[in-house]
Amino acid sequence: MANITLKGNAIDTIGLLPEIGKKAPDFKLTAVDLSHKTLSDYSNKNIILNIFPSVDTATCASSVREFNKKAASLKDTVVICISKDLPFAQARFCGAEGIKNVSMLSDFADGNFGKTYQLEIKNGPLAHLHSRAIVVINKEGVVKHTEQVLEITEEPNYTDALNAI
Repeated sequence: MANITLKGNAIDTIGLLPEIGKKAPDFKLTAVDLSHKTLSDYSNKNIILNIFPSVDTATCASSVREFNKKAASLKDTVVICISKDLPFAQARFCGAEGIKNVSMLSDFADGNFGKTYQLEIKNGPLAHLHSRAIVVINKEGVVKHTEQVLEITEEPNYTDALNAI
């Protein structure tokens, strides 16, 4: 389990992020148009998974905006922003913010992504939501980089994530 904090207060995830050098676990998530997406839908692309508790918090929204800016110039790469927010909330946020360069996917239906990637928060006020994390997957589906953000109110290291491509 990962030991993280929320405003300095200790909370835990249910496990550790996928291991670097191993195949990324598959997933089935819901897109804003209510279609379902799996890891194989993004084959032959580098993938940055930007994972967070809710797009309705300032830090989460900042990470989506920042990756939206950076993603426009990335070749053969997709940034997927994942939370347990309803797809309608994700679509509303992207529409209001003019977000067009990232894909929003939701784990609201069954929470299996958070469990499979071992980043579901186990305790505290955000229990059952996702921790803030980055997972970079190469075109072959292998995990190249992970970051479990230790203080959930802080943004991830964008440079490290982008350099892992």
